[in-house]
Order: sequence, then C-alpha cells, then structure tokens
Amino acid sequence: MDRSVGARGQVSQRSAPTLWNSAFLKVFFWDARAHSLEEQAVGPLFSDQEMANTPEQLLANLNQVETYPVLFSQAFPASEDALVIDNIVTALTAFQSSLISLNSPYDRYAHGDAKALSPNELEGLNVFRSFVARCSQCHTPPLFTNQQVAVIGTPEPAGLPRDEGAAQTFNAARLRGGFKVPTLRNIAHTAPYMHSGRFATLREAAEFYTKGRGHAVPEGEELLLHWHISDPNLTDTELDRLVDFMGALSDEHFMPTIPTQVPSGLLSSKTSVSLVTASGE
Repeated sequence: MDRSVGARGQVSQRSAPTLWNSAFLKVFFWDARAHSLEEQAVGPLFSDQEMANTPEQLLANLNQVETYPVLFSQAFPASEDALVIDNIVTALTAFQSSLISLNSPYDRYAHGDAKALSPNELEGLNVFRSFVARCSQCHTPPLFTNQQVAVIGTPEPAGLPRDEGAAQTFNAARLRGGFKVPTLRNIAHTAPYMHSGRFATLREAAEFYTKGRGHAVPEGEELLLHWHISDPNLTDTELDRLVDFMGALSDEHFMPTIPTQVPSGLLSSKTSVSLVTASGE
C-alpha cells in the first residue's frame, strides 16, 4: 500500500514517515505541525481518519486486558493511577526513542574505516554531496535531514488534488505544497517514497530530481519551489550510484524483536518491519 490505511479501512492522502531516529527530530508529521514526540503520538491515536479512538475508549480497551494495568504500574510506580493518557503517550515516546540507526556503512566510513563503503557506494557519496546534485544540502548528515520544510513539486497520485502540506502550519502561502525533508536513514527499507508514497523505488525517487525543475507541477499551478530543486541532468549511472549510496545508510541493529502475540491475545503482524508511524500525516 502506497499510503496509510485508517482504522475503518480508509486510505489517507499521505504515506507514513519512518520512526528511525525520531528521538533526534524537532518537528513531526509531513507538515511539521507537531514539535515533540508526545504531541505527535496523540494525533494518530485520536484522529477519526487514522486510529479513530477516543481517550475514554482507549483507556477502557487497555483496562479490559489485565496485563496492561500491571505493566503500567511497573513502568510508572510513582503514579497513583498508572494507566492514564499521559503515561500511554510517555510509553509510546520511550519506545520510539529507542529506534536508533547510526552505525551504517556510511557511519563507519565517516569514522575512519576507508573500506566500509564499496567503490559504487563511494562514488554515490560523491554524487550525493556534489554541487550539481545538491542532495546533501537538504539531506544533511548526520540525520540526513535538515528538518526544514521544502516545496519540491512532487506529483500527487492520479486522481488526488494537490496536498497543501505545511502552508497552514507555517502560515505562509509560499510553502503551499511543502513538506518536511525526510531522513534518508534506512531509506532503502522504508518504501514507498514522498509524502504520498508516489514512488515505489529509490531509483524512481532519485530520478524525479533530475527530470527538470517543476516538471511534475500541473500547468497553471503556481508553487514556489525550493531553490535546490534544479536541473542536475544526472546520468543513469550517477542515479544508480546515488541509490547504491543511500543503501549504505542502512543500520537496523536496534530493530526490536516483533512479538508473535500481544497481551490482548491478538496476533502481531510482522509485515511492517520498516518502522513507520501509525500516522500517514
């Protein structure tokens, strides 16, 4: 599925961002409207378009499973009533903060291991940080995101209107169609790509940037594209090397063990191993 699916089976307009290294981020959601993991957690829990829950129903559901009150009492021993919304949000934040990815082949190369990158990956790194491609200007190490909002003119899926993105969040019409620059950490494992899941592969996503400034913006639509969106005219070989390099940003040593069953008795899905958020926003 290229975009997130809500509790009632409805398809969101956006794809879910990754959770990797979210502990280090300052803004959350594609439109950067949340400024902490705690603020982000509340959004999908109680959004009618996503998990479609309410605070009252969430607490009732958790209290119906005898394991959860016990676990929350152990995790929050100083709380008179441990199973409350604030503690649920804290627990979610604690888990997300454990998802650290900072020991990829690129990191080992950056720390002095000259053999950590293959020749193709090293060539891709040089393309990535070149003034022609300008990838590193927005996808800045070490997180490989500058955490800013950028308008790049990515196409929406067929039949969908232009997503307004961060325009209202930042109260600036010039950012219409703008979205937070995503991290490239573990990017090879977090397909599909762009806010709408428009591209199924890294190669497609990389190729978008070399097809010309604003090539995917519908005729008559005005967007103030980020100044780094240019006409790099990268060759097929350079695009292939870029993809090779982005694969060298993979490190899933801290991927948690996914249980086969949760305390409620429901079977746990092992299909979503890329660690994306519950929210498509």
